[in-house]
Order: sequence, then structure tokens, then C-alpha cells
Amino acid sequence: MSTLFPGTREYRHRQAGVEIFARIGGSGPPLLLVHGFPQTHAMWHKVAPELMKRFTCVMPDLRGYGYSSCPPNDAKNEAYSKRAMANDLIALMKSLGHERFAVVGHDRGARVGYRMALDHAGAVTCLTVLDIVPTHAMWHNFTVRLAMKTYHWLFLAQPHPLPEMLIEPNPVGYLDYTIASWTKAKDLSAFSEEALSEYRLHYATPEHIHATCNDYRAGATYDLAADVVDHAAERKIACPTLALWGTAGIPSETDGPLETWHAWCESVEGQGIDSGHFVAEENPKAVLDALVPFLDRHAH
Repeated sequence: MSTLFPGTREYRHRQAGVEIFARIGGSGPPLLLVHGFPQTHAMWHKVAPELMKRFTCVMPDLRGYGYSSCPPNDAKNEAYSKRAMANDLIALMKSLGHERFAVVGHDRGARVGYRMALDHAGAVTCLTVLDIVPTHAMWHNFTVRLAMKTYHWLFLAQPHPLPEMLIEPNPVGYLDYTIASWTKAKDLSAFSEEALSEYRLHYATPEHIHATCNDYRAGATYDLAADVVDHAAERKIACPTLALWGTAGIPSETDGPLETWHAWCESVEGQGIDSGHFVAEENPKAVLDALVPFLDRHAH
């Protein structure tokens, strides 16, 4: 990993039996970068060098992913809820001395990010969400096109052992097919070989396949229920929010990503990026062009 992130260090924080791995580099105000499925913190390698010039970047692996623990699940799927993952990262940042920090999340990491902004409003200076709309909006607004593009929401959330049983015989094939299908080019050309090797290495183990299915089981149950409560109470994300999405990404199939985020945020801005789902790897320059000015204004 040193070739992807030169000049960084590894850090591990253990709390309540769960160890969270993070890579740290740069200097300046703290910036938490949170990856999504089926990746690891390696997904930030194309944007991290520029961000580390301005910020102390903390790049964790979520529980169930990468070098972090895969704790056992529970009947309510709370162990893999975005609330539990957000609590992990709040504790991680506090252990590093960061009580307040900016958050940038992609995919599942963006869901952790907005849950953190709702549950721990005092900790998040600003929030950036990459290529998602809220879980509540996804489940309540499925169309045929969106369901076909995001079939994995329903597949991975099926009861154990169905998705695990189908993925385990060929996990690398499943990962490669899945991430290629979510890019604009519909291939693996956007991913560096080193990063791709990292994704394959971690995803291919049965414990990670099971953990990531549990992540989606939580999405269909605990996470949705948490969003329903906030939506009914008309609770909004208080910090400045930036929404970026791929013009050929997953939220592009919805009624309008920015309009959806307006319903959830006190203050939100955003734009489409010429890419598929993996905006930080498919079009890192456009992401940085939008992200850096926003962070310069709000991440202090």
C-alpha cells in the first residue's frame, strides 16, 4: 500500500472488540475519507495527494471491510448499521484528538457520513456525499431502471446464506463484474492494478463476503428504520453539504440527486461529474475541482 499512499502511516483503533484500521497522511485540518462497497480506503489514492497538501487525511476501512474487524452480526443487523459504523469512526477520530472534522464519503461510506452528520452534528464541520441519495429515498423510489442498476441492494440483503453461497465460489469474478458494470466505460480501466488487487484480496475471503452482505441487510432494515424516524421528524443535516454524483452513476437514475438532498439538508450544493459510480477513480480531477473549494470554505 505504500506505493498507493507514499508518506502515510498506518493506525489501528480498538473499541468494544472492534478494530478499525486507518491510513493517515498530510497536515492541516482533519478530513475523514470513508470508502464504500466493495472497496477499501485504497479508493482514495488518486485524490489523496492533493487533499493531503491541505488536510490531515484519515482514511479508515469500515468494519467488515479491508483491514478492519468483521464483528458478528445480530438479529436487528445493528452491528452493520451505518449508526454503528459512524460510532466507530467518531471513536477513531477522537482517539487521534479530532473532536470536529470534515467528512467525505463514497457509496456506503457516504451513508455512514450522513448518518454521522445526523447523529453527531457537533462533530461534523461539513459533509460531502459521493454518488448516493439517502437510503430512505432509494427504498421508497425504486423504478424498474433503478432496480436493475441496483439489484445488489435486494440480492445482498437476502437472508444468510443465499448471497454468500452464490458469491463464494467466484468472489473475484463477482467483484470485477460488479464494479465494471457501475463505471461509465463498463470496464475496469478506471482502477489502478494496485487498488484493484487490494479490493480483490479483501473481498475474496468468506468473512468479508458475509460482512458486506450484513452491511446491505442493515441497509434494508436498521438503516432504513433510522431514516424513517428522521424523515418523519423532519430532521435535517445541519452542516454545509456537497453532493457530487456521476452523470452515469447510480443516483443519475433517480428523479434528481440534488433535489433529493435538499429535503435532507439545511444547506446543500452539488453537481454531476462526468463518470460512472466511482467518481474519485474515474474522474479525480473533476472531483477535486468541486471538492477542494468547498472544503476550503467549510472544513475549518
